[in-house]
Amino acid sequence: VEFNGKGELLRISARPTIGARTVGFDSLRGLITRQSVSVFPTPWIVERFGAQAHRVALTFDDGPDKRWTPAILDTLASRGAPATFFMIGTAVESNIGLARRVLSEGHEIGNHTFTHPNLSLLPPSIVRFELDFNQRLLEATLDRRVVFFRAPYFGDAEPTTADELIPAGIASDRGYIIAGLHLDSEDWQQPGADVIVRNVLTARVRGNVVLLHDGGGDRAQTLAALGPLIDSLRARGDTLVPLSALAGDGKLVGMPPLPRADEATRLPELAGFALIGFGEWVMTWLFLIAVVLGLARVAFVGVLAIVQRAREVVRERRAAKLELTTPPPPPYLPAVTVIVPAFREEAVIVRTVQSLLAQEYNGVLEVIVVDDGSPDNTYAVARDAFDGNARVTVLTKTNGGKSSALNFGIARAHGEIIIGLDADTLFERDTVAQLVKPLARPDVVAVAGNAKVGNRLNLITRWQAIEYVTSQNLDRRAFSLLNGITVVPGAVGAWRRVAVAQAGGFSHDTLAEDQDLTLTLLAAGYHVAYAPRAIAWTEAPDTVKGLLKQRFRWSFGTLQCMWKHRHVLLRPRYGTLGMIALPNTWVFQLLVNAIAPLADLMFVWSLISVWLVGMEHGATYAVASLEQILTLYAVFLLVDWLAAVIAFLAEPGEEFRLTWLVFLQRFAYRQFMYWVVLRAFVAAARGGLVGWGKLDRKATVELRST
Repeated sequence: VEFNGKGELLRISARPTIGARTVGFDSLRGLITRQSVSVFPTPWIVERFGAQAHRVALTFDDGPDKRWTPAILDTLASRGAPATFFMIGTAVESNIGLARRVLSEGHEIGNHTFTHPNLSLLPPSIVRFELDFNQRLLEATLDRRVVFFRAPYFGDAEPTTADELIPAGIASDRGYIIAGLHLDSEDWQQPGADVIVRNVLTARVRGNVVLLHDGGGDRAQTLAALGPLIDSLRARGDTLVPLSALAGDGKLVGMPPLPRADEATRLPELAGFALIGFGEWVMTWLFLIAVVLGLARVAFVGVLAIVQRAREVVRERRAAKLELTTPPPPPYLPAVTVIVPAFREEAVIVRTVQSLLAQEYNGVLEVIVVDDGSPDNTYAVARDAFDGNARVTVLTKTNGGKSSALNFGIARAHGEIIIGLDADTLFERDTVAQLVKPLARPDVVAVAGNAKVGNRLNLITRWQAIEYVTSQNLDRRAFSLLNGITVVPGAVGAWRRVAVAQAGGFSHDTLAEDQDLTLTLLAAGYHVAYAPRAIAWTEAPDTVKGLLKQRFRWSFGTLQCMWKHRHVLLRPRYGTLGMIALPNTWVFQLLVNAIAPLADLMFVWSLISVWLVGMEHGATYAVASLEQILTLYAVFLLVDWLAAVIAFLAEPGEEFRLTWLVFLQRFAYRQFMYWVVLRAFVAAARGGLVGWGKLDRKATVELRST
């Protein structure tokens, strides 16, 4: 690099050129016989200027900042001192009035890129974008041309490496004067106001441009040092000037006005930048609100679940004591019909029905298998296996969907209580009895059982096992206290037949017929209970493809139900259903999952930006900054894990060791859930039909003692 002139204002006069030489070669002897240089190589040539005796320019980087910039402007005004502010576009977006105030008070403004990246790590196209985007923003905001540029991580007036020179060359090509510096106050290290002043005064003999900061962190020490620094420089005979005054010839205008012909384009540009800034503001606040609400929900649901579990234990102990002193009341043993809707279930149907016939229930129990027009041998297998068993009826019908099969079975049922059972699910021996118990209360019309994953074969199914315990069943425990259970699961749920008939049966217009009916009954003023000991072991998808198919159907069905019952949302007349349960579903099952990918991207970007900003002050500072944000995220993960611990402790006999998979779940499994929710919203917006998405059964469920 060849430097010409003196000073801290720079222009790239010439880029390096490759030299050339001619070489003569004697092939017989294998010797070079002659050589001559035809083109001499040239280095980077950097023109330096701005060195003037007794003139000093104060410069401030990383603003404008709504807290520190106004106070710094007040200090400058009180002493009649001009300065130059190198502004970041993202800061200008949210402080347009402040940027205009800087200009109106006679100070100059320079380009400090749009997002404050380390330009040495970026390709030239992104460097150009950073410069141009910020330039257009400043022009639209100020109606002035910005002449000066300082790269965020360029802290000297002697660029010597390609990493420094290439961005400087791009800025020169765009007509910028590059502002270097020799007087680094090191205020970014917050060494104390006295040290900041001493740093500048000690280095004053080396240059004219002082680096300070009005944004990017706590600038209280900078503010405290500014007044004494101005007074000290003037006491030494220095005059404070804007950067443009250091040009020497008096012809440089630091911020020339823009042509009037461009005025018509600046207003829409400013509106566009305002829209971008508003979008960023909205996303930031959505992210913060989602985090706060998420933590609040964990605390809310966790406390309710603990209370529910405590009440359950107290009731069991009281019942045990009463049995020793008082004859028990006659048990509630209504006639029960278990309906098993089946479509392509030949691999699992026999074992499912056998688990029902093994139930320890002292009342009348009948089983109705409804084959919904399966193309395989489901009907024949079930019919042959239970032919002659008076407790089992096997029926078949044309295909119409799960709700159609359930209604078909209900119309032929004899029981007062209807239990729905997915054909891939196995009941424990007392599951029916446990489901029936809460129905002894006449105001209870439906009971949600405790569905668990019975095929914990690989990481995917184990993640689902965690989700069933920590999300679905924990929520049911908590919301059972509020009569706000929004889903009686199809895998294990009991219904009072009269209430189902009054509600019109299972509807055909959603993919979540069980949730639809649950919401209908709750809105009608009935109670839905939770039976945590009514355990059913279900077959979960064991591949990513199967998982995405199932969860898309669940998410789309939930979205359909929320829209169908939107008249209940935030209506006090519907009690906790309208004011708590449905808002919880909208916010945490749908909206939060829909925007969660953006939150993840913001977190990744925050890691990158913290590292890049930190590297400006050295690797040690960058590592310390990363440690802070990663520590906060670790606390977030710990809270997530503690919520899982609470859920597993509320489930006696569960595999507590699964809770350690919660940490890994957040980085993989939950991204699948975000994706299916986004797909559900897109599908709903398009208005197309969505099918059931039938999964292939593998008969891998195991009954696990709890």
